[in-house]
Amino acid sequence: MNITRTQTILLSALIVGLIAVFLLSLSLGSVSIPLEQIVTILFGGTAERASWATIVLKFRLPKAITAALAGAALAASGLQMQTLFRNPLADPFVLGISSGASLGVALVVLVAGVAGGSSLLAGVSLVGDVSLAFASIIGSTLVLLLVMAVSRRVQSTMTLLILGLLFGYATSALVSVLLYFSIAERIQAYISWTFGSFGGVTWSQLQIFGPVVVVALILSHLLVKPLNAFLLGETYARSMGLNVGLARLGVITTSASLAGIVTAFCGPIGFLGVAVPHLCRSLFGTSDHRVLLPAVTLMGGILALGADLLAQLPGSQLTLPLNAVTALLGAPVVAWVILRQRNLRESFAG
Repeated sequence: MNITRTQTILLSALIVGLIAVFLLSLSLGSVSIPLEQIVTILFGGTAERASWATIVLKFRLPKAITAALAGAALAASGLQMQTLFRNPLADPFVLGISSGASLGVALVVLVAGVAGGSSLLAGVSLVGDVSLAFASIIGSTLVLLLVMAVSRRVQSTMTLLILGLLFGYATSALVSVLLYFSIAERIQAYISWTFGSFGGVTWSQLQIFGPVVVVALILSHLLVKPLNAFLLGETYARSMGLNVGLARLGVITTSASLAGIVTAFCGPIGFLGVAVPHLCRSLFGTSDHRVLLPAVTLMGGILALGADLLAQLPGSQLTLPLNAVTALLGAPVVAWVILRQRNLRESFAG
């Protein structure tokens, strides 16, 4: 099955949309900057006001890049989990993967004392950045493996969803114990981090965050054929000559890495991972991962940038918690999926 002309046009539209929202995120905020000045600054020109260049290059550009990468990572991770578990409600947040990553971060921050600033990451050294990323990925991987082990014994979609939520509650309980024995400054930093934010990642931290996300996304796109085979079950995949164990390991590694690195640097961002794949399946009318993976990567970036833009409340000094905005965007999609539960299997495999 080849990619149709309509799907190619839609992918092109998503690319244009991503560029447009990216530029808007650089233009709008507490200080509005004309789009032509944004383009001038990005191409190395001199802005009409020196402060505009500082705002764009030092603050808004790293945040916009972080948002685009984080949205793409969470959407791709959610798509892979939904395919691996054959569960249309699977995503890093719902199955407790983000909670596992949060536990890894909490162990480093609250126990080892790697903390600072309202974003949790401000002022953290290179060693601290690497430690946070590593601990978060390990935590997400361990929970993902646990969920996967349980999924082999549980066939019900809703039962697995409930168990995933229980895993999330269990890891949250461990974090609460750590918080109880921590000092006030670290507790405040951690609580602020749980609200989610793309604005706390600096250029130096992007040197870790960016390559990890890009490499994991590339590896995810190399898993297109195994993911398509998993849609029809592991028995079919084996009959096609696929090394199921190796393919599963690849999906687990990339999914956990994408979810873990985003959680480490941006906080536990909910709903994007579960909502974006369903929006793309509906928009493109296919479950073919050759189309869906690039589609969710682009749409995830668009929605993350859009959510961050709404959270900033352009023109005001107020900022909403990012997770509140993503919940408002994603909750209707999840509700729509649950209400169509009778048709979940058909729509998921179609």
